[in-house]
Amino acid sequence: MSDSSRDTAEGAGWGSAERGAYRELMPQRTEKLSWLSPRTLWAARNGVLASWFGDPTGRTRGRWVARRTAAGAPADKVIRRDDPDRFSFLVIGDTGEGDDPQYAVVPGLLKAGRDTRFAVLASDVIYPVGSADDYGTKFYRPYRDYPAPIYAIPGNHDWYEDLGGFMRVFCDDAPPLPPEPAPRPLTPAWLRSLLWHRPRPDDGRHLDEARKMRSAPAQQAEQPGPYWAIDAGPVRIIGIDTGLLGTVDAEQGAWLREVSRGPRPKILVTGSPLYVDGEHHPCPIAGGGTVDDIVRDPGHHYVAAIGGDIHNYQRYPVDVDGRTVQYVVAGGGGAFMHATHTIPRVSVADVDEQDFRCYPLRGDSLAFYSRLYGRRLRLRRFFTLTEAEATAVITERLGIRPARAPGTTAPVTRRTRLVAGLLGTGRRPDRGKRFRLPVRKIYTQLFSPSSATYDPPFFKCFLRLDVAPDAVRLRCYAATGNRAQELDPPVEDEVTIPLV
Repeated sequence: MSDSSRDTAEGAGWGSAERGAYRELMPQRTEKLSWLSPRTLWAARNGVLASWFGDPTGRTRGRWVARRTAAGAPADKVIRRDDPDRFSFLVIGDTGEGDDPQYAVVPGLLKAGRDTRFAVLASDVIYPVGSADDYGTKFYRPYRDYPAPIYAIPGNHDWYEDLGGFMRVFCDDAPPLPPEPAPRPLTPAWLRSLLWHRPRPDDGRHLDEARKMRSAPAQQAEQPGPYWAIDAGPVRIIGIDTGLLGTVDAEQGAWLREVSRGPRPKILVTGSPLYVDGEHHPCPIAGGGTVDDIVRDPGHHYVAAIGGDIHNYQRYPVDVDGRTVQYVVAGGGGAFMHATHTIPRVSVADVDEQDFRCYPLRGDSLAFYSRLYGRRLRLRRFFTLTEAEATAVITERLGIRPARAPGTTAPVTRRTRLVAGLLGTGRRPDRGKRFRLPVRKIYTQLFSPSSATYDPPFFKCFLRLDVAPDAVRLRCYAATGNRAQELDPPVEDEVTIPLV
């Protein structure tokens, strides 16, 4: 097995590594998606509109689900497979930008996942707005050689065109929903409808041609709607749709409570992680309660909750009444990398730094961002930190031991401290309480990498879960974009989860 980022800097992808062959999989011309573009931001406006004028996704979701049920989809939304008691599947989160970071994941995924029975895409299948005509280069082409079915749950970006493209691809539901009656003038709903982004009338005209890239019978999967359950071997995998704003409507909440009952071990897959960046986000359900209340209920037998939306990997082993539930963030499947160096020293739900895992390591994240902004601001000599400098300043600010075995050590200087502060590096909980949270929010909202991540290492990842009657082994594999990690994908984290 090759070195991981916890072993060496070379295992993390630093140094004069050979670029991987992933570009051979890409089309000759790819769209360079920029989240700093006013055009992109305007197209993705529905989330802001929903937060200002009311969120219509629960009602729209209900209409999609009702139509699928009328068309013959199972009312309980359970996909019953014939997998044996021992099998494996993949989870890939936040995939669909259609550029270098997404395609860089594919060679390692095909290698590590060649014997898996199916895959699950966890949130944001297509960026920026879930258009049906984007599925060719952002779904069908990258995964055309994956031989098994792919299921999916939508993320907020898939909802920016009212889920039409997603439903056509994963639920075989082609016609758009008929328009609803116009809202009363001068109401919040009326203002929202005036500004709401909708798909082009001809969206999807290239979809039939794109489907040919995944047309083998063994690759086909049709799911009953945007949320579902899969009975596979000894486990039930439950996928929920958290819409535009990271919430669950009352109808889906009632269904979730129903399919969660019983002694069968369960794994939740959600578009909004329940623990992330050292904080607890239980995910409210309309009408009362939270998704995490359902996960924590001992009668439901959840062993893990895996969420997308955040573009990195994190794991929190939380003690729940004497049993451990693994809360995982797994959104590193292709979109730009969300920083991990902004995560403060972890202390949440009795999980501390010794228990917490993340990828990329905080030092690698800080070194990545320092290079990015050194180039962007044309201040390379000032901003750019080596991985050793970044690791050293992270160690000082958080008061933790280096996650990587010590290599070349570097002194912590005024410059490295200043750069770390400017790039939003986290701190210990007992320091900077007054200012830490606002600084992190401003940083993560305004200073994402956007479209500037086209050179390795990308720090992408995917999960492989090996299911047995008594346990599930979860492994996080890295994808850097370098040749070495394509040929032998390194395991960045591994945990065995008991089922009994």
